[in-house]
Amino acid sequence: MFGLTIIPKGRSVEASNSVPRSSRSVIRLDPVSVPKAPDVLADQLRERILSGDLAEGSPLPAERELVRQTQMSRATVREALRILEVQNLLRVKAGRAGGAFVQRPSTTSIANSVSMLIRGRRIRLVDLMETREAIEPFCAHLAVLMRTDQDLAELERANVAMQQAGSDLERFLRANLEWHVGVAVASHNELLIGFMTALSQALHAGTENAAFIDDDVRGVTVRAHSAITSAIRGRDGVVALRRMRSHVRAYAEALAETDDRDAIELDEEPS
Repeated sequence: MFGLTIIPKGRSVEASNSVPRSSRSVIRLDPVSVPKAPDVLADQLRERILSGDLAEGSPLPAERELVRQTQMSRATVREALRILEVQNLLRVKAGRAGGAFVQRPSTTSIANSVSMLIRGRRIRLVDLMETREAIEPFCAHLAVLMRTDQDLAELERANVAMQQAGSDLERFLRANLEWHVGVAVASHNELLIGFMTALSQALHAGTENAAFIDDDVRGVTVRAHSAITSAIRGRDGVVALRRMRSHVRAYAEALAETDDRDAIELDEEPS
């Protein structure tokens, strides 16, 4: 009925029950990364916003209620809300009628992200120009199909501002930027608007634009813009695409003659 263990003389119970070292498997574990509490809460709220569970403009529960529901500290809740505010998913208002209100990602969010990529990675100037040549002619083509009377009015306004800039180079360049962004806006494609806004701002803020000091070059630019605007107004997608491609290439060639840098360097965020 009872088992009997015979221990050889000179050996202990522990020794008899031990496993030879050579037979033990060596287990190696990788470091475990545990998400921080604010990141976990921010992830949950972000998913609710992006999935549409939390409607745009709707307020989140008060901070005290979020603390009660999540069982997290007030500091954790505040940090999670700050993360979402930086990501433009929440709008925080102070005061008695204040709070955290849901907002959906916008073209501004896209533009800001692309701008940070351009600055942070020091994207080469040639890469920016290649990207512009790939995107902007299609923007012009799409603008032909999607533009409104208001879009046309904005393009015309930018053209007039360029013509009236006179010797004011900064005014001319600002109107030039507004026209290029206006073509993207007329496409009514939010991704294209975001990309072209960031791209145009980077080229505006990060290049010398010495070529535009020449009155003849400015005149050529104004005429090119007018011709492209005319094609957009006339609903001629083929002509709009061709004219924009020619315009972008001419700008790239002029820039290559006056600016020999490889990368865009910005001292501050593009406005």
